Amino acid sequence: MKKQCYNPYLPGWEYIPDGEPKVFGDRLYIFGSHDRFDGAGYCENDYVSWSAPVDDLSNWRYEGIIFRKDQTPWNTKGEPYYAPDVVQGKDGRYYLYYFVANTSIISVAVCKTPAGKYEYLGDVHMPDGHTYGSKPEEWFTFDPSVLVDGDRIWLYTGSGQDSNGQYGHKIKGCFVLELDQDMLTIISEPKILLPAKWTMDEPNFFEGPSIRHIGEWYYLVYPTTDLTGLNYSISKYPDRDFVYKGRIHSTSDIGYQGHTLMNCTYPIGNNHGGLVCVNGQWFVFDHRMTNGSQWNRQGVAEPIQIKEDGTIEMVEATSCGLNCGPLRGQGKYPAYICCNLAGEAMAGIRNHMKCPKVTQSGVDYVPDENAGYEITAETEVNAPYSYVADITEGCQIGYKYFDMTETTRLKVETRNAKGKIQILDQLDGKAIAEAILKEGDTWTETELLFDPKRISAGKAEGDIKKCPLFLKYQGSGSMELRSFTLS
Repeated sequence: MKKQCYNPYLPGWEYIPDGEPKVFGDRLYIFGSHDRFDGAGYCENDYVSWSAPVDDLSNWRYEGIIFRKDQTPWNTKGEPYYAPDVVQGKDGRYYLYYFVANTSIISVAVCKTPAGKYEYLGDVHMPDGHTYGSKPEEWFTFDPSVLVDGDRIWLYTGSGQDSNGQYGHKIKGCFVLELDQDMLTIISEPKILLPAKWTMDEPNFFEGPSIRHIGEWYYLVYPTTDLTGLNYSISKYPDRDFVYKGRIHSTSDIGYQGHTLMNCTYPIGNNHGGLVCVNGQWFVFDHRMTNGSQWNRQGVAEPIQIKEDGTIEMVEATSCGLNCGPLRGQGKYPAYICCNLAGEAMAGIRNHMKCPKVTQSGVDYVPDENAGYEITAETEVNAPYSYVADITEGCQIGYKYFDMTETTRLKVETRNAKGKIQILDQLDGKAIAEAILKEGDTWTETELLFDPKRISAGKAEGDIKKCPLFLKYQGSGSMELRSFTLS
């Protein structure tokens, strides 16, 4: 790769949740919703796409706006577009399936290229021509996912949210419909795959299914109503017999190594994502919350392993993600690549309302409308910068992982500090080094020495090759962290 990969994998000013990763040709494309920084609701911006060559996942290219809200003829109120999916049809064209907020209708746009300018094609409908979801007795649809599987086309949709009953349709959970070769006409009865009910063995389907056919198994990846991450069920059939298998990923690490809602490692919010294989390596794509809001979400990704029996072990949230290994323990890093943000713990319980937050300078950023440029220092000259804010007494910021075999120094760039910074041996751990921070309302740097072997004390000798960095603030006021440098 030309450079290292971080989480989030797109620039800090970009907010694309619900990311569906798809490989078309020699590029990996991301299709998702589009949040507006500091917006008042979900998905306020038009659809855009990003892509990277499969042999260099650090080299992301902005593809521009691919579909606008005003391109759906009947969306006269400019309602937001929720989570989309894109598949290639048998005719070689690319089909964008999407859902307009405050409806029960799935619509389709089409394009000759994966990330070109899509044009509205129509709405998913029954053989008699009426749009599915236009009659009150039809089940409530929501975020669509589509699978072109041999000669058959399957549409997965639905919701487990009781609140969606306000639209007058039955909430059935996740169900599947078969489409005709025109990619629009339903040719089957709806079949429930994941019912809208909850048991301890099978946490119920919330929204946002993502379907993949991998080997002999069909995988449904989806969030559950308890907001604890991406779960999955598998079957040997596309339209029946899905069995719950567990959780794959949580940006708050809920379910990983004993973390729960009460001691999660990052602010809690909804989840949505999917699986993709790039050069033989599988990844799970997800999103995280930023700006102290549910409406400013950023894409993250982690490598996963699929076992011979089809199961997937849960992976933790990291800062390195698509890097597929630790970051270098040398160089300057932006503070917003943190994978852990934790408020001060009281009796082992963290106050999620007083966590630090990732935010940015300035307003929502709209890059040059001319698509096709790669992110470089030159193209980013006018872009806002991101940083961590609301760091108060006892707050912790965590980064995973670095190769610290030659690391002895840390320099932090802070603002509005009135106290000291500590390096901990683990989250909620002991301080192994500390320094008094320079004060002032402008960005200033403070350096401290530390021994990374003290972070891995009692662990395997080689752990400093995969070493976390946990920072804790002890002081008054609300500090901000823009970057840190390891040397």
